[in-house]
Amino acid sequence: MKMHFVNTAAATLLLAGIGSAAADDIIIQPEQDTVIREYVKKQPMASVNLPGVELNVGTALPETVEIHEVPNVKYRYVVVDNRTVLVDPGTRKIVKVYD
Repeated sequence: MKMHFVNTAAATLLLAGIGSAAADDIIIQPEQDTVIREYVKKQPMASVNLPGVELNVGTALPETVEIHEVPNVKYRYVVVDNRTVLVDPGTRKIVKVYD
């Protein structure tokens, strides 16, 4: 009986961890994605170089990197190594990398 309880508790914790990881996924609606792409095309900016920073979803950008607003969109953007990067302004974490 005790072993069954331990297994159930472990499984519950594992599933809770999976749920919280899934909650961190950012989903950008297609309409919003189109607005972002069109705005960025119309607002070209110089690319910044960030040696040692991998452009992956979840990577936080340094405070020294200036991120720019996209009107009517929650996220901000910057061009890093000639790739447009969408950033959560609250955490400075990358939410999407455009090629």
